[in-house]
Amino acid sequence: MNEQVVLLALCTGLGFGFLLAAVRALATAASLWARGRRVTGRVTARAAPDRRRGGLVVFSDHLGRDFVLDPGPLGPFRGLPPVGGSVLVVHARECPARAGLWTTRYLLAPSFGWFLSATAAFGTAVVTAG
Repeated sequence: MNEQVVLLALCTGLGFGFLLAAVRALATAASLWARGRRVTGRVTARAAPDRRRGGLVVFSDHLGRDFVLDPGPLGPFRGLPPVGGSVLVVHARECPARAGLWTTRYLLAPSFGWFLSATAAFGTAVVTAG
């Protein structure tokens, strides 16, 4: 087969896969926005031996159980306040262990990244085809 056709098919397939992942992440954020339970959490410091940046968020669900949310290394870039601050946490009603921060950057960053990846893949397919 022609290498150009194979590359075009590969880039188009990757673009559609990335686009599907973006729509799925956006649908997850929309369902959390519509039906999620919002609670207030408190940002606490990590343990001394833990060298990762940012803090941990401690929150309680509607039954009074305590949970710890690790926003990851990009937590400060996604709207995590400094240690001692409070932040809204959103989780699905039946699954508080899968929680996220109630900030626009935290909820929409994955879908934005997938949309950028899909755009790059489709752009590569267009350049390859031309």
